[in-house]
Amino acid sequence: MTDEAPMAMEARTAPVAPVGFSLPARQLKTLAERGSFAVDDSTGDKMIAALQGVLDALEAHVHLIEKIAGVPAMSKSPAGVFVSKHMAETARDKQGLVTQLQAAHREFPTYVEAIKLAKKNYKEREHSSREAFERIHRTVEEQG
Repeated sequence: MTDEAPMAMEARTAPVAPVGFSLPARQLKTLAERGSFAVDDSTGDKMIAALQGVLDALEAHVHLIEKIAGVPAMSKSPAGVFVSKHMAETARDKQGLVTQLQAAHREFPTYVEAIKLAKKNYKEREHSSREAFERIHRTVEEQG
């Protein structure tokens, strides 16, 4: 046996960083409300479709998520009780699968709202820019 085997095992069992969002949904929505975030229709629609797909999947599997959150049935031996309890706690801790899925379920609708506002912002900017260019064009024609 080489020294590499224990390190390989250690790498497989190393804690995984929690899934996080680089920009919280509320913050993105605030940016959109202030007009600091804009996105064109095509891109916005694709973003919304992706988020909605995840939300739909979460809704369709909510019973499975609840099942994961529960204590799995194992033997009544001390080891079985310990492992069962540990699995349930791990699923529900800060980095746990259930916690992350519940966070996504809460956050994604706000992301969708933010993107809808950003699409509106883009349209308003596009309209304002078009009007400004038309005014410039008219002024140049009048002076020319």
